[in-house]
Amino acid sequence: MDDHNFVLKLYRKFKQWPLGAQLFSRIVCFKAPYFNSIHPVFETLEPGHAIVRVKKRRSVTNHIGTVHAIAMANAAELAGGTMMEASLPSSMRWIPKGMTIEYLKKAKTDITAETKLDVIPDRGSQDVHVIVEVKDINGELVSRADITMWVSEKGTSASQKSV
Repeated sequence: MDDHNFVLKLYRKFKQWPLGAQLFSRIVCFKAPYFNSIHPVFETLEPGHAIVRVKKRRSVTNHIGTVHAIAMANAAELAGGTMMEASLPSSMRWIPKGMTIEYLKKAKTDITAETKLDVIPDRGSQDVHVIVEVKDINGELVSRADITMWVSEKGTSASQKSV
């Protein structure tokens, strides 16, 4: 399946080069510009698994000097969405349908957003729940997101989606 997955092939190609992960991450942000606001770097991308790192810098902090809640939500959505893109067969598509996020602790350091999905949908329209854990550099869980992804076969009308 992943031999035909453009995003996965691109990541694997770039990952071999010095600064390739940073370059791949910039390409993703060019395609979806809002994510550039957090300056993410993909550490891992494979079917069913993604890790995105975000450095704590002034542009992602809030008024108390910790990583802003929306920056953590952004990292979670980027990790979950890109993992879905890298995991699905070319006949399938996805779109985020909703997200519930818990902010569990102040993020005082760089963060990583990690998601793992054991069962990759390969046919039929369905909701898929993607759990993304956001941790600080000490491995402490600072946020957890549950993203509902609507997965369907390409060519299926959006009006056939049950909302």
